[in-house]
Amino acid sequence: MQRQAIEIKGLQKLYAGAKGEPDKQALKGIDLSIPEGSIFGLLGPNGAGKSTMINILAGLVNKSSGQVTIWGFDQDINPRQSRAAIGVMPQEINMDPFFTPRALLDLQAGLYGVPKAERWTDEILELVGLSDKAESYARQLSGGMKRRLLLAKALVHRPKILVLDEPTAGVDIGLRNMLWKNVRRLNDEGMTIILTTHYLEEAQEMCDEIAIINHGEMIIRDRTENLLARMDAKTLVITPAGNAPDVTLPDGVNLTRRPNGQLAFDYRPKQVSANAILTAVHNAGIEVEDVGTTEPDLEDVFMSLTEE
Repeated sequence: MQRQAIEIKGLQKLYAGAKGEPDKQALKGIDLSIPEGSIFGLLGPNGAGKSTMINILAGLVNKSSGQVTIWGFDQDINPRQSRAAIGVMPQEINMDPFFTPRALLDLQAGLYGVPKAERWTDEILELVGLSDKAESYARQLSGGMKRRLLLAKALVHRPKILVLDEPTAGVDIGLRNMLWKNVRRLNDEGMTIILTTHYLEEAQEMCDEIAIINHGEMIIRDRTENLLARMDAKTLVITPAGNAPDVTLPDGVNLTRRPNGQLAFDYRPKQVSANAILTAVHNAGIEVEDVGTTEPDLEDVFMSLTEE
């Protein structure tokens, strides 16, 4: 049985309301386990409770009730060990502008109690591509470089679990590719990765499993391929060689005539086969120049579940 890097049981968080206003329950009894060595996606709309959960894991916010176990350490019984097992790359850029990257990493390592002989500052700077900026002031770094430095700070104590909170928000493609290359390398070396992102194509490509929360509740948790399979929908796109007359279609198939002349047939593979649609097109006397299919992506799944 696969070991769990994080186990959450009945996690609740209640924020006291302002005077005259009701309390707000940010998390409503979340149960979640995250396997060791996985890349796990934690998705949800703004205000769903993702940041609250991450801050509880990091020890920055106290939970109202429930149990949180990080790398086998109960957060209530062994708070220092549980915090040492996790590193968080926050969404907000927050660092002293008058420190150099090297000084910031040494300071962060000192806060975690990492002895000087065990620090790997130079290796981290090389990993995130900041070796040539090691002695520059943080205020002189570009926005993308500051994000790299946030990742570096999260790694100083060699955590078993790395949380990336919107790591590629507002960064260019080059930095994004560099980040994901490093994340995969860390994961290959055994680190468990937890990712929150609004770029759902990233989650679809990177994550082994995904959990979606909304209004403080768990909606679904499954492997990425299983979530995609939930959407029993495809679109068969045909480019006709000439004019396309009306087509008598099987039940359950919807035809959209696109402005560029293409015919888009929406259907459910469990109900109708693509071959039945092609047969109907042939019977209508339509000569086919090109044909292709499109399938739903994680964004379609996400919108379907959160709208429900």
